[in-house]
Order: sequence, then C-alpha cells, then structure tokens
Amino acid sequence: MGFGRGRGFGRGFDDEGAGGRGMGGRFRGGRVFGHGDLKLILLALIAEQPRHGYELIRTIEEMFDGAYAPSPGAVYPTLTLLEELGHARVESGDGKKLYTVTEEGKAFLAENKDAVDAVMSRMKQTAKLFARAAAPMALREAMHNLKRALLMHGGPWNAAEVKRVRGIIQRAAAEIAKGREDA
Repeated sequence: MGFGRGRGFGRGFDDEGAGGRGMGGRFRGGRVFGHGDLKLILLALIAEQPRHGYELIRTIEEMFDGAYAPSPGAVYPTLTLLEELGHARVESGDGKKLYTVTEEGKAFLAENKDAVDAVMSRMKQTAKLFARAAAPMALREAMHNLKRALLMHGGPWNAAEVKRVRGIIQRAAAEIAKGREDA
C-alpha cells in the first residue's frame, strides 16, 4: 500500500541481538510507492472501514510488520486530495477526522480494480523484501566486516588460500543453517 518515508528495516535488535525496536538508519532504496499508489492504497483501506489518518499510517506499518510506515507528510495531503476529488468524505468528532469512502470513491476503486490489485501485490512483495533486509544491526555489521576482509585481503589468491577462505565461509554458513534448524 502507499508508503511514505522509511523508518528503518524492520523490528531491530540491540547489538546483542536481543530485543530493541528499530535498527537505526532509514530506507535508502528510494520511494516505496510509485506515483498514485498511496492514493489507491488509502482509498482501498478506507473502503474497508472508516479510519483516522493515524490509523491508516499504523495499518500500513502493520502490513510491513513494523519495517516501514508512511509519513504523515505523505498521508494527510493524499487524504485531502481524495476528499477534494470526491472519493472520500471527512466526519469530525473528538477533534479527529474520520475518513470514509463515498459512492464516487467506490466507483473509482471498481473502475481501477486491476490497478488497486497490482499496487497491493507490489506492496506485499516490498514488505517481503523489507523483512529479508531486517537483519539486526550487529549482523549487518558482521556481514560488512566479512565482505571488507575479503576485498582487502592482502595476499595473493592462490589455490591454497582460496581453499582455506572458502572452508571458513562454508563452515560459518553450515553453523548458521544448523542453528536455524534447531530453533
């Protein structure tokens, strides 16, 4: 669904791998949504049930398992646009705006069902990519250190050295896989 700014790559862990929230850093891969995607996503979500802007942000964040949340600076202007287009209406209560879909909005979603389905599918794929990239910072640093060690290897890559380093990496991979199987 329409995403705004990145909030890091998922539920993070502290340097010990044991629990904190957030991993530092931001999503650096560019925009999460294409042009017009957020509009379709927000409209589809309020068509499911009336929602507040903050609730829409949290819903999208949940779809990404906490790995991404759109910014209010992307969501609220898009909601205003949907209202101006006649696709959504706002009910005010308790100082909060509740967005609901209009008949025009329902018709727009029906006319653009293929586009809505495609956006939702892309969003699910993006969420999966975020989940894969959600390695805790300590592991990302370790992977970076391994890559740096390989690139900065000072000696010649003769057959014996290739065999030695390959063995180290293969043993590490086997230990990592074994640990996951035991979990």
